[in-house]
Amino acid sequence: MRILVTGSAGFIGMHTAARLLSAGHEVVGVDCLTDYYDVSLKRARLAHLGAHERLRHHEFDLCDSGAVEALFAGDRFDRVIHLAAQPGVRYSLANPRSYIDRNVTAFLNVLEACRHHGIAHLVYASSSSVYGGNTKLPFHESDPVDHPVSLYAATKRANELMAHTYSHLFGLPTTGLRFFTVYGPWGRPDMSPMLFASAIVEGRTIDLFNHGESRRDFTYVDDVVEGVVRVMDHVPSPSPSAVADSPERSWAPFRLYNIGNHDTIDVRRFVSLLESALGRRASVALKPMEPGDVEATFADVEALSREVGFAPSTPIETGVARFVEWFHGYRRRGHA
Repeated sequence: MRILVTGSAGFIGMHTAARLLSAGHEVVGVDCLTDYYDVSLKRARLAHLGAHERLRHHEFDLCDSGAVEALFAGDRFDRVIHLAAQPGVRYSLANPRSYIDRNVTAFLNVLEACRHHGIAHLVYASSSSVYGGNTKLPFHESDPVDHPVSLYAATKRANELMAHTYSHLFGLPTTGLRFFTVYGPWGRPDMSPMLFASAIVEGRTIDLFNHGESRRDFTYVDDVVEGVVRVMDHVPSPSPSAVADSPERSWAPFRLYNIGNHDTIDVRRFVSLLESALGRRASVALKPMEPGDVEATFADVEALSREVGFAPSTPIETGVARFVEWFHGYRRRGHA
């Protein structure tokens, strides 16, 4: 198939493109390479994908509706995997407009292009952040998601609502994937694995917010990509008799799934695993909870397992070891 992957220079996007190419698909990537974090890492990811006869890459902003329409008019895509977004909870406190532009306006442009060009299935990235202040664990797709605690979370919930509207009005099959704390090789430098690992090897102090008591469902990137690829071929069908009695259900060709490791560990345990893998002790400063943060994430993946036949399973010890192996190699090649 010919598959469009947006955010192809991003962490999950690069891994997804590589997985699709290895399966024999043709991949068209789009990324605007924003400077939210070091662009050299994004270019290194693209270089890692390498030259491939079944890979083409475009560099433009999905906020440009004309460029999006031209892309879809010039290619016939069998599937669209939309992973491009403005990530990060804390950054949304200082730069809110970038979240509306890149998470709402850009998504609208993708939805419109999918609608007008008969895309058979749109798979898009949502986030565990949509669960907001929920305290019932684990998080299930049917849980209420009406009280986001960050603008980032609000934009991801908006994506889910927009997708449902297009599924209902235009019969566009859409599936949203609520990712839980994805980590692994080529990860983002603003996320805890890279922040912590860099601080440990450089002898800097790590700030642990919520006094290190926050718990996260760390999910290894290969598991996330496997879920994306499997969901891609699991096209939701209309269910005229269905009752929309919870957020993930509908009469429309629409679905939502959690993709998490269905386990949760406190952040101090994650630091301990990094210490063991790196062979160095961490200097830690315990800090209060930051605005927009949540105390715990924990994915219920029963729906994904039952309907798609897959659930993430990489043990945290294995994932951390693989991440550290890549981290050492990346630094040896002269990257910070």
